[in-house]
Amino acid sequence: MKQYLQLHEWKIIEQNFDAENHEISESIFSLGNGRMGQRANFEETYTGKTLPGNYVAGVYYPDKTRVGWWKNGYPEYFAKVLNAAEWAGIEIKIDGEVLDLAKCEVSSFRRELNMQQGYLERKFEAKTASGKIVKVQATRFCSLVDDECGAVRYALTPVNFSGEITLTPFINGDVSNQDSNYEEKFWDETAKGFYENGSFVEMRTKKTGFVVCTGMQITVSLDDQPVQLQPTQIEREKFTGLEIKTPVKEAQTITLYKYAANLSSFNHPEGELQTRTAETLKRISEKGFGRMLQEQAEVWAEKWEMNDIKIEGDVAAQQAIRFNILQLEQTYTGKDARLNIGPKGFTGEKYGGSTYWDTEAYCIPFYLATAGQEVARNLLVYRYDQLQKAIENAEKLGFKNGAALYPMVTMNGEECHNEWEITFEEIHRNGAIAYAIFNYINYTGDAAYLASNGLEVLIGIARFWAQRVNWSEVRQQYVMLGVTGPNEYENNINNNWYTNTIAAWCLKYVLEAIEIVQKQNPERLAEIFTKTNFDAVKEASLFDKIAGQLYFPFDEVNQVFMQQDNYLDKEQILVKDLPESERPLNQKWSWDRILRSCFIKQADVLQGIYFFQDRYDLETIRRNFNFYEARTVHESSLSPCVHAILAAKLGDQQRAYEFYLRTSRLDLDNYNNDTCDGCHITSMAGTWMAVVEGFGGMRVKNGTLHFNPFLPEKWTSFSFQINFRQVLLNIQVYADRVEISNKSNREVKVQVYDQEQNISAMQQVIVNKS
Repeated sequence: MKQYLQLHEWKIIEQNFDAENHEISESIFSLGNGRMGQRANFEETYTGKTLPGNYVAGVYYPDKTRVGWWKNGYPEYFAKVLNAAEWAGIEIKIDGEVLDLAKCEVSSFRRELNMQQGYLERKFEAKTASGKIVKVQATRFCSLVDDECGAVRYALTPVNFSGEITLTPFINGDVSNQDSNYEEKFWDETAKGFYENGSFVEMRTKKTGFVVCTGMQITVSLDDQPVQLQPTQIEREKFTGLEIKTPVKEAQTITLYKYAANLSSFNHPEGELQTRTAETLKRISEKGFGRMLQEQAEVWAEKWEMNDIKIEGDVAAQQAIRFNILQLEQTYTGKDARLNIGPKGFTGEKYGGSTYWDTEAYCIPFYLATAGQEVARNLLVYRYDQLQKAIENAEKLGFKNGAALYPMVTMNGEECHNEWEITFEEIHRNGAIAYAIFNYINYTGDAAYLASNGLEVLIGIARFWAQRVNWSEVRQQYVMLGVTGPNEYENNINNNWYTNTIAAWCLKYVLEAIEIVQKQNPERLAEIFTKTNFDAVKEASLFDKIAGQLYFPFDEVNQVFMQQDNYLDKEQILVKDLPESERPLNQKWSWDRILRSCFIKQADVLQGIYFFQDRYDLETIRRNFNFYEARTVHESSLSPCVHAILAAKLGDQQRAYEFYLRTSRLDLDNYNNDTCDGCHITSMAGTWMAVVEGFGGMRVKNGTLHFNPFLPEKWTSFSFQINFRQVLLNIQVYADRVEISNKSNREVKVQVYDQEQNISAMQQVIVNKS
């Protein structure tokens, strides 16, 4: 764990420059707007260790996988979001000497992510090798208003000299991915050129053929007075730049404003990209940096009005939750159903920037409660639009009759993960996608989604489960063999309790969904049955039979659900007895040793209990929680939040708080020693869940909101807002009471501490804790 960032309610602050922390900071201070994003690489040259990253949503490349492609059914490629053209770069020369903090003496340094207004600012004072001292203030952001655009303000002041400053803002498309399997570069140049005080580079991805035009427009001022520019045009392969040489006196400030745009063929006709890029740059540069920044602040103010969680009395917790919410909002806005959420968002390359089951299991609750209903719905539509691909994925593995296996990793619906134990075996992802449909309808009441989209997906998933099980003559039950559960520290196991649980639930839920559509829209149901060739008698009967006779491993001695068959054959060592020097296991142990151990990477049995809490009494939950928590190393970012929620439900307030702090500050404090690869975006939604569902005790049961909150010991109060079925509620929790304000023009019924409360429009209720 590394704690070098200052605590602040609304800011992430790095005071003083340490090159050892630089790649971590590049991740933490990342920016995005749903359409594009970038790591916090310096604008000026930096020859130290760095991971450059600029990403354009929807643009990807199918990199040839190194392993397994010769096996039947194995994906031939691993899709990845590409490192795209560098748009914020500015080479700075001081009397011909390149400004490079890796080669300078840095006397002061402050990097600050303003979460409230959505921009990054960096200030430093540095002495070059020749003794010249400069002060720099750089501010940049990715615009939420103009969501294919970004802007930079770079101000430089000579401290102890007068001389010639050379500014060379540029667009550099000669980039590569750190995770390229064969060190291949993924872009071909298609065009480049210049405007008046601007330039562009247009490139096409190999294989997939996406075209992106990245352009810039610049202005320069000296002590706030405009400078007439006569830049020298610089061009080379995939690169355009404008060199500006200006004499600057000691204590004068020269400021460069750089406006940039990334337009892609994903969103625009290919033949119009260059023209539209020029038009976009003209529009935003005429708007100006100050107005763009003000608009950015206004949009963020609207977002925080809806999604902010306020914590009184604990700055570390407050900073952490806002950081997590900020990154979620920077990653996905819900405007485009073709886009989804990668585990690293726009903050790094790990996991390829592709879609995982994390979206359905962890992210949807956040977007359901903090945005309009259409945002979460678009995440479901994303999977509906890829249903045919899911059927094709299943066919490659030998499944038939419209069975659908959604990919573990995807950009276009096709499976592209390159580890066999996940590609073939981590099939529980199908269950998370079905659960998301249920979760969406349960929260919004939009049961019509079943008829329009959801039921077709559920039928495909149910058909997969029905074909994936087999009848065991020995057990006289259905079993599920050769799987990997959410706990990836065990592979190729039989009867994973969570996988079997989610499969049986899916088989039952599709039957419920059929009944709902039959009542609401029988004509549409007939269309779906015809389209899917569904046998309403034979298949429904089979689904019901399998769900009723599926085997679930159980340990009679400990009275807990068994992780999988033979789990107790493993040597039962508890995490508390592991030497700290041997953790994290995935960085210290061989994979063979991990697989033979009892240690759990992330919630597995507890994941199932979290999804289906109403099935189990508190003592059953407590026994399973205590048994598995003692064996869980939490080396998945998705693990601590589930433990936090269940600990809160059990009244274990101390452990709930500890798990919350771990999940919320996972990246800020670099818990798992991997923040340099990018932030854990999808687990950040779990952080929100830990507060709202854990400390707030929020559940939706039979269309009614329930709250059973408690106040962590270190806090004096906390509050959050919920957008529930067009009703906006503010929930303020104190040690002795809960105050709920209805900010909408309609009445709503809620349950608080099992007491029914009717809250009139624009009214507040106060419920005392007994």
